[in-house]
Amino acid sequence: MQTAGTATQADRWIGRSEALARLGVKAQTLYAYVSRGRIAARPDPDDPRRSLYAVADVVRLSGDEPEADIGQWLPPPQESESPDPEIRSSVSFSDGRRLFYRGLDAAQLAESATLEDVARLVWDARPGNPFAEVRPRVGAMPGHSARGRLFAALARRAEEDAELKPRSPESLRVECARVLDEAVDAVAGPGPRLFLHQRLARTWKVREPDAHLVRRALVLAVDQGLDAPALAVRAASAGGASPSGAALAGLATLAGTGTIIDLMKESAWVVAVRRQAVDAARRAHEAGGLSGFGDAAWPAGDPRAAALLAATDLPQDIARAMREGEQMTGRPPTFGLALVALARRLELPRDAAADLLMIGRLAGLLAHALDQTTNGSPIRARLRYVGPEPGAN
Repeated sequence: MQTAGTATQADRWIGRSEALARLGVKAQTLYAYVSRGRIAARPDPDDPRRSLYAVADVVRLSGDEPEADIGQWLPPPQESESPDPEIRSSVSFSDGRRLFYRGLDAAQLAESATLEDVARLVWDARPGNPFAEVRPRVGAMPGHSARGRLFAALARRAEEDAELKPRSPESLRVECARVLDEAVDAVAGPGPRLFLHQRLARTWKVREPDAHLVRRALVLAVDQGLDAPALAVRAASAGGASPSGAALAGLATLAGTGTIIDLMKESAWVVAVRRQAVDAARRAHEAGGLSGFGDAAWPAGDPRAAALLAATDLPQDIARAMREGEQMTGRPPTFGLALVALARRLELPRDAAADLLMIGRLAGLLAHALDQTTNGSPIRARLRYVGPEPGAN
């Protein structure tokens, strides 16, 4: 039977700050309570970007004495047949024509910013510099491929960082800087403590005047809004994963998406172009295998692709093939194709376009992990069972 105190708490809700104060926990712990069903949450009707938390659940977990006047009364939330997950992000924004990292144009940032600069931006770390506290880690990471070493480095960090303990935003940013630094070392190998793009360029034997192209590609690859990898990161973070563990979930998701498969197809026909197959684009188009043109997320063309290609002095055969492909499809090149063209221009290893994408995205995925842990709202979604009837033979 409910007591008078608990009855008055039914359908009463409080904001995040008061919930944190009463519980005496960090935001990530509150979100973990919500994701595990220990605290009910709902959108604030006055500001859907914010969440309210059930007073009865907060009181139960905090051990406080019930108070009749805690929070505000709201009618029970209406059930929805198909609730959409609600994701709040301050990492990036697209208006359909341009991409912004925390309000700054990504294409403009790529003109001069390093990956470290943009990481500090999307991690909301400026004016501080979390990379200043990073030291090289001794010992090579095993693995036959750059991607294998990258995943191994993240898995190692995820195991080391798995302890559930309160972390300040500043310490989390330093943790992210260490993760990104070790990931680049896993791909590039040990060497002088240069900028991240310089380490990769040095490993790939890129001429110094062309190293800026690697820098631009990494900066432009950092984020592209809410997609499956970003959602995977935020779901893992909301469940209590460390930034490295959440980023590992995001990169694993990215590795399984059509983006990477398309990169392989695009690389194949660009290689064919390089082998003097002057009609490679036409043949691929007629065979239904000409990918890399048109992106539903960018009806007017991906600004990242335009920015990268504008800065890249492509060989005549690749430039001609890309023009022909655009004419045949009526659509502009994708960012993935721009990465492939850049990789061929710099004579990088076969999978370097995917490596560039993954390393750049890692900085952005860590930003989503930080954003979800420190500022994000609980991810509200409902799993609907549609399998066999329980107990059915």
